[in-house]
Amino acid sequence: MVEGGGSVGTSSRKAPSQAVIEAVADAEDVPMTAVSPPDYQSLHDVVDPTALDALFADRSNGVNRPGGTVSFSFCGYDVTVDQDGTVMLEDATESAD
Repeated sequence: MVEGGGSVGTSSRKAPSQAVIEAVADAEDVPMTAVSPPDYQSLHDVVDPTALDALFADRSNGVNRPGGTVSFSFCGYDVTVDQDGTVMLEDATESAD
């Protein structure tokens, strides 16, 4: 896990779904192939990887999409993926409710 409630960020030209798996693997200090059930949650359980990749892909006419981010919880982290390929991980926060 990310130590001390800090955050980890990586920037990548990879598909966003792959970059998320890579960021979690880096944060957990495990190989990318280890970020899978039963030890880790499946990305498919929280977000459609194909849709995530399509969200940030160039438009069909080749034009870049405008900036944006998407956030979700995955493997104990609050994950934010930015349009430029940056993946930020923060320790998941628990609701104060």
